[in-house]
Amino acid sequence: MFRTDSSSKLLAIFKDGLSRILKGNILVVGNMTHTGQHGMYFNSESISPIEFLEILYEAIEDLKTHIKEQGTKSIRAVLFKDYFKNDSIHQATKLLIRQGFYHLDVQPNMVLDIRQHWQTIPDYFNDLNKKYKIRYKRAKKKLGPITLKEMTTDAILENSDQLYHLYKNVSNKASFNTFILPKYHFYTYKLQLKDNFRIFAYYQSGQMIGFFSLIMNKAKLETYFLGYEDGHQHTNQLYLNMLYDMISFGIENGVETIVFARTALEIKSSVGATPRPMSMYMRHTHPIVNVLLKFIFKVMNPELIFEERHPFKI
Repeated sequence: MFRTDSSSKLLAIFKDGLSRILKGNILVVGNMTHTGQHGMYFNSESISPIEFLEILYEAIEDLKTHIKEQGTKSIRAVLFKDYFKNDSIHQATKLLIRQGFYHLDVQPNMVLDIRQHWQTIPDYFNDLNKKYKIRYKRAKKKLGPITLKEMTTDAILENSDQLYHLYKNVSNKASFNTFILPKYHFYTYKLQLKDNFRIFAYYQSGQMIGFFSLIMNKAKLETYFLGYEDGHQHTNQLYLNMLYDMISFGIENGVETIVFARTALEIKSSVGATPRPMSMYMRHTHPIVNVLLKFIFKVMNPELIFEERHPFKI
């Protein structure tokens, strides 16, 4: 769970203790690898949120029993993730609390609403204020001879080692993470989602130095995993250029919103994304650990204070 070494020996011991307590199988109602509510759907004209949650909870209990009987695995915790403040699940908060779940606030999802008059990236650029126009031009200039190219299915398979290396290079810098993607994750996604999953790679002198991936979800463009070589992050402002290229792709493909997820909040804010608060519900099977869950979660997921940027003209 905790990827990086702590400067404090006491803190390292504490984190190791938390890992031992929390280590185990988590049953997730949602998609662990993807920010947002991607695990529940019901027809609100046929059933109420509370009725739906009651049925879902029964199914979870049955599934826990089935998993233990068939796979000899015990579920240590159940997690409902991720919900915006206006999600219907919050109508059933009292029911979830009665079942022992805790309501946990998590870092916001950064979302950019595409303005109707944005038909090309120059339209987006024209709406930036002077400071952020300069920032945009500087980033593009620093990119230099680096080129961007969309990867085909065959190219994704052939370059799986490099894609995975670049992904791990970024992923391993996270102070806390609950999973590591399998090596052929991106290839598998491309096979399953086809044109709804896109990967764009950056090349310098024929060598892949970075990539980002996108999921087309109807009117939404959802950013997915990315990776890059450290040497190009500051020198070529590679990450910032990735954000601009994601926006360009979204505009060109007529999406209504771009979902940037919950990392690097300040730089995403600098390209126009705004924070949308999100929350989860979690319950541990051990009663004592469950009582301490809110405190433990706060240690693992401390409140992140960042300065929200306002790049557009008033």
